[in-house]
This record gives sequence, structure tokens and C-alpha cells, in this order.
Amino acid sequence: MTPDLDSTDALDPGGVLQLAAQRMFATFAEAVMGMIVLDREHRIVWFNEGYRRFIALGPFADSGVIGRRIEEVVPNSLMGKVIDTGTPVVVDLLTNQYGAFLVSRLPLRNEQGNVIGGVSLVLADQPDGAMQPLIGKLVDLQRELEDTRRRLAAERRPKYSLASFVGSSAAVAEVKRQVRRVAGTDTTVLLLGETGTGKELLAHAVHAASRRSSGRFVSVNIAAIPDTLLEAEFFGVAPGAYTGADRKGRDGKFKLADGGTLFLDEIGDMPMALQSKLLRVLQEQEIEPLGSNRVERVDVRIVSATSRDLEAMVADGSFRADLYYRLNVMPIRLPSLRERLEDLPDLVDALSEDIARRSGLAPRAVGPDAMELLASRPWPGNVRELRNVLEQASLMTDDLVLEARHFERLLQAAAKPGQPVPRDLAGDVTPRNDSTHPAVFSACSGAAVKPLQQAVAEAQAQSIRVALAATKGNKAAAARLLGISRAALYEKLAAGGDGEGA
Repeated sequence: MTPDLDSTDALDPGGVLQLAAQRMFATFAEAVMGMIVLDREHRIVWFNEGYRRFIALGPFADSGVIGRRIEEVVPNSLMGKVIDTGTPVVVDLLTNQYGAFLVSRLPLRNEQGNVIGGVSLVLADQPDGAMQPLIGKLVDLQRELEDTRRRLAAERRPKYSLASFVGSSAAVAEVKRQVRRVAGTDTTVLLLGETGTGKELLAHAVHAASRRSSGRFVSVNIAAIPDTLLEAEFFGVAPGAYTGADRKGRDGKFKLADGGTLFLDEIGDMPMALQSKLLRVLQEQEIEPLGSNRVERVDVRIVSATSRDLEAMVADGSFRADLYYRLNVMPIRLPSLRERLEDLPDLVDALSEDIARRSGLAPRAVGPDAMELLASRPWPGNVRELRNVLEQASLMTDDLVLEARHFERLLQAAAKPGQPVPRDLAGDVTPRNDSTHPAVFSACSGAAVKPLQQAVAEAQAQSIRVALAATKGNKAAAARLLGISRAALYEKLAAGGDGEGA
């Protein structure tokens, strides 16, 4: 029974507090725009008529809401956190489809100080007056944050689909068949192929065709990141892990790709020290940020790519065998351009349209004599090199039809048309056992076998010389042709990578 203020019980502090609590509860229930009470297990005990608008009754009947957990009825509710931590949120801004509201979330404690539940109050419905400017600013900031998140999410979406991989040859049809077959699974994919064959494009296509397509696609070019930064780039950094580290910490690429796909480009360039850590992540699906003792679970699908011969690297000890087998669950080899020259007209058309769109120039057509000349080329840089040649030819003339004469000057310094491409320049990653393969023929003919390191160095020097000759010494263009950064090219030149000690 409610105590009477005129009674002697009113002089008892306990009675006064009990009466005050009861009166305050009744006052709040009538005065605020909405009120709900939960127990220790987040179950709804009571709510007033004003709070009904915030409850998604959905499949529940009115009487069925009582006793259900708040998370079932009000998605993303913070009341559970308030009850679990015992920390009140005195004033907060809540925005939903009904507008903006000031809310208060408070834990309820018993006489011993233990949390036994919580109460949420909607203090103001569409607040105005003196608080309106503040509410307006908070709403604007929240909208800007949501817009930024949407833009970031859009940037992480795959840029290409399987339709972007141009071609209808038998080799391309087989690649597309393999992608469709593996995309519906979470199997790890290893893309093999020479530089410029479209490995990154195909990685986007694998993600776009998978059930993870709504998640993020995160790409890491291992060759472009210094070895000392790779661990932090992959696994993130704990707050204050080292001098100069962000006090808030930083998520790594695995965390960013959680629920989506992580593309590891140039996996063959990964240092040995990091290979063992990557292997553990692939096995356990757990990461440990740099400077932290906390292990975090991640759900990431791995697609990796390389133009190097990983089998040979495993044989000479420069790549871990156990990691290779983890990555090589579903290998897909991308054919070189010279292996699918029947796709050349389609590629030329698609690249010419894209060049015109990006440069603002009028679209260029390629004449029959020019197409015949292009078809006679070995294309060590594959589709990337083809695009480079088409773009240069388009920029150097106002003619709307590109003929053979437009390309001859660009191609005259490179390998002669129709000349077979040496294996060290082509970078063929698929071993062959037939006796016509250059490596087998060389061994059978009794030719001296060079040490692998020397052969690789000579092949690299030859590739750089050809690229520099093709671009008339333009190092930036040569780097693009080689598929490496300009800084990497300068390093190789400084180390004598062109064979002349330049």
C-alpha cells in the first residue's frame, strides 16, 4: 500500500524514499515520451503506451512482448550493455525512422547495490527550443558519418565482375568455368599467370560472384609494402604498441576484410618471417594485433596471386611448403595473351573504349593491317602492355583509325614481330613435361645449366633492357610495362639490374 505523508511512517527515511521512488516512477511514466523497464536478463518487464512506437511488434502479439529480450524486440538496443556494465547513459541522441530523440538509459540496483535491471526513458520527442541547435548539429554529424561509411563501403566493393574478363577463347572459357565453380565456396584460390594477364581483375570477379559479395574486398600488394610494415598492415596495431603508434590503435587488412575477401597480390614476395604467421591465420582464422595479447576471430576468404613459380621457390627453400599447400587449394592459371590471340580484337575494342572514356579523346578504331601487326607480337607484358601500346598510339595522332604505321615506331625497339618469347622473359608459371619445352630441350641437348640465381638475374636484366628500349629510356613508362613501381625499377637499376650497372 502507498504510504501516507501524514502518517508516522512518513518520518521514517525508508518510507519516504520508497514513496519518492513510487511517485517518481509514476511521474516519469506519465511525463516522458516513452518508458520501458527490463530485468537482469534483458527481458521486458513493463513499458508504457508512449514507448509502444519504438517496439517492433512484428510477429509478436502485444501480450507476447512482455518477457522477451529487448534485443529481439528493439534491434541494436544499448540497454543490454547498460545492464551488463552497470554504467548509466544519462543523455544520448537516438535517431531512427521516426526522427531524433533524447534518451536516458539507467541501471536499476537493489539495496546491496547489485544491478537487477534497467530503465530507458525517452526524454524528449523531436526536441526544440534551446536544444534544437545542438540536436541539429548532432544529427548532421551522424548523417555525415553514415555517408562516409557508405562511401568507404562502396570503395571496398569489387570493381570488376566475370564479364569484365574479356574473351571467348577456349582458354578464357575454361578460366571462367573454374571461377564460377569455386566462387560459391569459401575455398582459398591461387591465381597464377604472367604479369599483365588480369589476376587482380579475376580476384574481384571471384569475390563478386561469391556469397561474400556484400562484404568488403580488401587488396594488399605485398611487393609494394616494406617488409618491416607488413605485419602491422596485415594484423593491425594495438593502442600505443610502440612510439608514434596511434593511441586508438589501427585495424589491419584481415580485420577490415572480416566477412569478405582479402586479395594478397604478389604473394611470392612475402618474407619468410611473415609466412609462418600468415599460415597460422589461415589455419585458425585468428589474428593478434601488433603489441597486443588479445586474439581476435576473423572470417576471411583468401585469394592470392603471383607471377612467380611458387613450386620452384618451395624447392629452393624461399617459400614455405605448408603455406604453399594452404594457398594452392584451387589454382587457376590465367593464359598469356599470346596463348589466346583469337581474343585480340575483342580486347582491342574494349581497351580502346576505356582509353577514350578515361582520356576524353574520340574513340579510335584499329585497322586490319594494324591488327595483323599486333597479332604478330609476343606481348611479354600481356594485356597491360597491349593497353600501354594502344594508349600511346591514340595520344600520338588525331587519326580516328589506327593503322600499322601508328604502331611501328612504338614496337620497333622491342622484340621483332613473330619472334618466340624466351621462357625467362615470358615468365611461364606452368611447368611442362613435353620434350619441346625450352627447359627440357636445353637439358637434353647438354647445354650448361646456370645457377638459378644467375638465370633469374639475367632474365631480369634482359626484361629491363627490353622495356627501356621500348620506351626510349622513359623509366616511368618502362616500370609500367614491367608491372613494377618506378621506385622498384630505380632500385634494380642502381643495383645493376639492367646488366650494365646503370
